[in-house]
Amino acid sequence: MDGTNLDRIDRRLLDALQQDARLTTAELADQVGLSASPCARRIRRLEQVGIIARYRAQLNREKIGLGITIFVHVRLNQHQDALVEAFEEAVRGMPEVINCHTVSGSFDYLLQVVSADLPGYEQWVRRLQKLPMVNTVDSSFAIRAVKELGPLPL
Repeated sequence: MDGTNLDRIDRRLLDALQQDARLTTAELADQVGLSASPCARRIRRLEQVGIIARYRAQLNREKIGLGITIFVHVRLNQHQDALVEAFEEAVRGMPEVINCHTVSGSFDYLLQVVSADLPGYEQWVRRLQKLPMVNTVDSSFAIRAVKELGPLPL
């Protein structure tokens, strides 16, 4: 099953869960016009085939002391498989990096980084710059979020 096999009810269920994953099966069933048992079966099927990958809480970064968001472009000095894998493994081990994408253009990666403050960011970026495969780091500080973590369009 992939996104092309989703019917109208599956899409409504997924949209409702993206808005509030804490809805009960009964509440979801009401929203999509099913009884609880068929609704639960659909949700279980969507989980089993991997369309619903996981459930998790979305935290308010500022309220937990991570008020700075930085977008960081990184260019590697070489693209040998071992160096690329080592860089990606290093990034996976950095809790400050909440997203990392390989990108096209003049840089190799785009990272989204969170920090409590500028000294915290400076400590992190110095760790990044010490990685032997890192050539260039370019940072842009987010001024404010206009839209974040929006639901996927169904």
